[in-house]
Amino acid sequence: MGTPVDVNPPKRYTVLVGNKGRVILPAEVRRHCGLAEGDRLLLHVEKDGSIHLLSARGLAHNLKGMFKELHPEQNWADEFIEQRRQEARRESGSE
Repeated sequence: MGTPVDVNPPKRYTVLVGNKGRVILPAEVRRHCGLAEGDRLLLHVEKDGSIHLLSARGLAHNLKGMFKELHPEQNWADEFIEQRRQEARRESGSE
């Protein structure tokens, strides 16, 4: 049995570098990735010169999922906010 053939190979697009280094992503790519005006992308340049774009929202979502199993019941943001509130009360003498 041979190597399976990918029936949906990744699509490739030709884009132009325009005024001020701007690159316009094709509408199909924006739709597929859920990108809208104002969304942030992370650009990573490999040693070989290849460029990778990552959606900041997608990356954050993936990272959140990676660490969820460490403390699934713990909300780090709420804990951080509560710590800051306690510090503020101590500094103001309310505690």
